[in-house]
Amino acid sequence: MDIHYYICVRNLLVQMSGASKILLAATTDAVLSAGLLFVAYWLVQANISLAWNSCQGLIFWAVLGAPICFYFAGLYKEITRYIGPIFAVRVVAGVALLATLILIISFLTTRVSNLPRTVPFIYFALTTLAVGGTRLGARWWLLGKGGYPSKSKVAIFGAGAAGIGLHSALIHGREQSVVAFIDDDPKLQGRKIRNVPVYSSENILQVFANYDIKALLLALPGASRSRRFKLVQQATAHGIRVLTVPTLAELDDGTASVGQLRPVKVDDLLGRTPVVADEELMHRHITGKSVLVTGAGGSIGSQLCNKILQASPTRLVLLDQCEHNLYVIEKEIRHLISKRGGEMLLETALGSVNDRVLLDRLLVSQRIETVYHAAAYKHVPMVEKHETAGVETNVFGTLTMAKAALHAGVKAFIFISTDKAVRPTSVMGASKRLAEIILQSLHASSTAKTVFSMVRFGNVLGSSGSVIPLFQEQLERGGPLTVTHPEMVRYFMTIPEAAQLVIQAGAMAKGGEVFVLDMGEPVKIIDLAKNMIRLAGRTLRDEDHPTGEIEIQITGARPGEKLYEELLISSNSVATEHACIGLAHEPFESWHTLEAKLDRLQTAVDQRDDGVVRKLLGELVGGYEICGAKSY
Repeated sequence: MDIHYYICVRNLLVQMSGASKILLAATTDAVLSAGLLFVAYWLVQANISLAWNSCQGLIFWAVLGAPICFYFAGLYKEITRYIGPIFAVRVVAGVALLATLILIISFLTTRVSNLPRTVPFIYFALTTLAVGGTRLGARWWLLGKGGYPSKSKVAIFGAGAAGIGLHSALIHGREQSVVAFIDDDPKLQGRKIRNVPVYSSENILQVFANYDIKALLLALPGASRSRRFKLVQQATAHGIRVLTVPTLAELDDGTASVGQLRPVKVDDLLGRTPVVADEELMHRHITGKSVLVTGAGGSIGSQLCNKILQASPTRLVLLDQCEHNLYVIEKEIRHLISKRGGEMLLETALGSVNDRVLLDRLLVSQRIETVYHAAAYKHVPMVEKHETAGVETNVFGTLTMAKAALHAGVKAFIFISTDKAVRPTSVMGASKRLAEIILQSLHASSTAKTVFSMVRFGNVLGSSGSVIPLFQEQLERGGPLTVTHPEMVRYFMTIPEAAQLVIQAGAMAKGGEVFVLDMGEPVKIIDLAKNMIRLAGRTLRDEDHPTGEIEIQITGARPGEKLYEELLISSNSVATEHACIGLAHEPFESWHTLEAKLDRLQTAVDQRDDGVVRKLLGELVGGYEICGAKSY
């Protein structure tokens, strides 16, 4: 059959109304039942004329009775494409009811009282096979076996509840056919699940080859990132696409369901396996309180807003100087509030963290108790070119915000810092370290009850200006992917986990602490680039693979950029009540000494004197190595 004609007919049948489908099925059943009654008589009496004379009085009752009996048996409630084991029971019950009806009528009607005893049994058998067979044939045809392109063969890694659920979801699809399960559990290996064999993960490459697997489906919602990473490497190295069911975190957040499949993202493979949040810490500074997030529309700020919302504050205030970002995050949070059905108040403020008048009015009027200060310029090369703007926002924006918090009696002030503040080589890193020093010094000198704390972590996956969105953009353009240095390494963490840990760290603060997050193992950027090429279903082009699709180019380190990132200035950190959060003891100056130096830096910023700004940063931040002159 021509494939286009097949698709048109199939779509026409699928799109028919429910009543039309039932009418079509009932008509077919009536014709079959009448015809098979005649066949049953003919097989017994071996004479066509005699058979017709014997059964013609019952033909009417077969035509009328079949749809009625099958209706009561529930056959017309079944959707043909999705019939299951209960369908067989319905067929047997419906045909038995029909055969009984025919038998009763034959004895009540004297004209046909000579019904041979074997006819009802033959009729029952023939009609059962015919009614069941027509529906199975229709299902086979509608699902594409009768003319649609053949399904691609896939294997499911994980024969547990998630894997079996995924197999059930794929049974009725037209695109994929599950030919193998792969699992680490020796109790399952060598057995069959729904007639699909289960193999050991040690034989995964052999399974790929034997079955000509086109895709590996990961049904491992609780698996560690390292386990996922190994599986993805094995599959993509053989040109096999990898899809996955959602992780436990996605299921817990309600952002996905078990039956969904999506391509493996680089987020699934990097960083350490997330740790379940301590709910008491998540609620300590938020539940029942009025909370302000600065930089609310940014990558970290927006995720903080989402996590804060889940902890049920009485009021959430969003501050951002970018009109578009503020609009987007306000719309998103309002949508989430409406879904939750809560009574939380949401307010927005458009403005800068350097606007003291705005901050004073905002903190007092909204009765702010907790501040998460995420507003900052963070793109290293950009801040390196525009050092005065970077210092103005990162240093003096933080100072202005901190003084406003002290003045308004804010109880908790949590500052979002970075690993680039450790022995900084960039203006961005130095400005963030100076902001840490300011908060440490303010806490030590102040008698106010505001608790200042800082949370320092590395790169977050997918944040604006980070390497992963850059690689994705370059992949869409067909490459090349640009890496600044082959030995460049970075720590990575997902944005939701970073926001979650920031909240928990801030909840443990007593005042002046610098918290550091466990970022897991560092990742080579060049390895990240290679993995993203494979995940995109593309091939790497290098000396060993000259026919590959995507090339990686080494461009050279940029001004202010480190090869390796650190989280601690000193060599030791103290454990906290959270396994993934450490406490660093970092040196700082007294506020009396620091304030005079900050006045000089403020003057240089006001005068837009970039050279003096860099020089004073070097004096204020120990370990800051001033790079050469900037280049435009």
